[in-house]
Amino acid sequence: MSGEISPTGKGSGPGLDPSPELRASHADRDRVVDVLRIAAGDGLLTAEELDERLEVALSARTLSELAVLTADLPAVSTADGVAAEVAEPKDVVRIDQVFSGAVERTGRWVLPRRLELAVTWCDVTLDFTEAVITQDTLRIDVAMAGKSLTLVTRPGVEVDVDGLALLHCKLKQRHVRASPDTPVTLRVELVGQKAHGKVVVRPPRRTLWQWLLRRPASLPAGG
Repeated sequence: MSGEISPTGKGSGPGLDPSPELRASHADRDRVVDVLRIAAGDGLLTAEELDERLEVALSARTLSELAVLTADLPAVSTADGVAAEVAEPKDVVRIDQVFSGAVERTGRWVLPRRLELAVTWCDVTLDFTEAVITQDTLRIDVAMAGKSLTLVTRPGVEVDVDGLALLHCKLKQRHVRASPDTPVTLRVELVGQKAHGKVVVRPPRRTLWQWLLRRPASLPAGG
């Protein structure tokens, strides 16, 4: 992690401060995690920076430890159910990565209006189960070679692969179980070329409890 992010957040005084630092709650940590994931989805943090900051956030004991993690990021609202207030979507987000770690967009990340993937021999995972949807169509321009491109969907999210050319590449597409009257909230259009490796479109993985009950991961427990 960069030097300005202290894992302790402690003051530099001689330890005589009569006001103890306020302790962070689980809700405080969750809010910071949301902000960090949204920032990564907007291209403000690299995957490595996100991993480093998440590690500190999840182990933070005080509010000052959390505050330093988002001090260089734009202020956003993470109120549940208020997607428009979380962050303004970017027009275009481009991901360039070659022979390095996996690219992941998971959790509550804000979808851009268009996404460009210029990736060589790196796994890419785009998880839409908690993503903040800001428009009804997301175009993903794919220029990818090797490894896997994985899209994790949810009811109301459809993936169109008709515009994607596959060169020595396998396509595995599993549809999400949903009621017939479920509206389409997002159409993901894959265009461009994927060479070698595979493209996987699937619903979220089932938990052990869901397997035992034989319920699909995409449906609530009461469904």
